[in-house]
Amino acid sequence: MTETSVRVAAIQMVSTPDVERNLADAEVLIAQAAERGAHLIALPEYFCFMGRSDREKVAIREREGNGPIQAFLADQARRHGVYLAGGTLPLECPDPDRVYNTSFVYGPDGRVLARYDKIHLFNFRRGTESYDEALSIRPGTAPASFDAPWGRVGLSTCYDLRFPELYRALGEVDLILVPAAFTYTTGKAHWETLLRARAIENQCYVLAPAQGGAHPNGRRTWGHAMLVDPWGEIQAVLPEGPGVVDGTLDRARIADVRSALPALRHRVL
Repeated sequence: MTETSVRVAAIQMVSTPDVERNLADAEVLIAQAAERGAHLIALPEYFCFMGRSDREKVAIREREGNGPIQAFLADQARRHGVYLAGGTLPLECPDPDRVYNTSFVYGPDGRVLARYDKIHLFNFRRGTESYDEALSIRPGTAPASFDAPWGRVGLSTCYDLRFPELYRALGEVDLILVPAAFTYTTGKAHWETLLRARAIENQCYVLAPAQGGAHPNGRRTWGHAMLVDPWGEIQAVLPEGPGVVDGTLDRARIADVRSALPALRHRVL
């Protein structure tokens, strides 16, 4: 039976190079979200680790189904009886010098419902600011989604947000997740615009947990974790710092938008 609405929450963090500290911080925020009634909780990209160099994440990589970070996520989902989208974690890949940047989604019983390996890898250079995720990350190759009692949920990660064709490949979804660690520079310029565009063109909710603040490694992330509705209206946002952004996914709202403006039915290409 399909539920007509569900409470969802996006967590914002300022993660560090200390995995145990990050997991402890995430545990507190997950509990806060659950106490506020969220039945789906989403963590940000790199929630478990923001190292001092790109290659440090390779040293803490886990095998699928085995590792303290995955065990933590499964336990949290079971403990609170929620759907938990685990941001991203470094997962073993065929290349010994790189990892997949992987999102796992866990059901209320702690079992994995979906896995998504980030497809588009961030690369940016301006002045002294420089990033190249391909140095330590191997790209994924396939879109991913899962079905929940309130509808279909599409997965994506951070830089994926700039590639609308990925979301078209997901088909018709009711919610898109975008865990991110947008830089301050690119986030200030484009984050809100892109999130609202993906919600409008896919006529669905977009839930975007984020990294938001000054990290010990010297990196500054934009934050502004938010929930956007199918009309592109921001339902909730947290500009900076750790915290929880929550709101309600209402299937009647999705149906109303799609009925009034049937753009999805008008697609030709």
